[in-house]
Amino acid sequence: CPTAADLRPTNGTRLCAQLYTDDSPYYDQCCSGRVLEVLPNSDVPYMPFSWSGRTSSLVVGTRCELTVWSRRAKKGNSRRFNA
Repeated sequence: CPTAADLRPTNGTRLCAQLYTDDSPYYDQCCSGRVLEVLPNSDVPYMPFSWSGRTSSLVVGTRCELTVWSRRAKKGNSRRFNA
């Protein structure tokens, strides 16, 4: 997985988080599969359709916090992640 400080897409802008579809108990195989990039100050009440229930690993950048909810439209239980 990338480190929290290394979250930058190919164009070099800062990212707050990356979510991945595949995970593994072996560290060198974690953070694989499809990637969803989360930009700073994003407020997304709905996950893209193909991502619902698919995130299995994530990395949150420094000075960022990612809050996720168990139900759509920011309802249900929430959990916060940071670097």
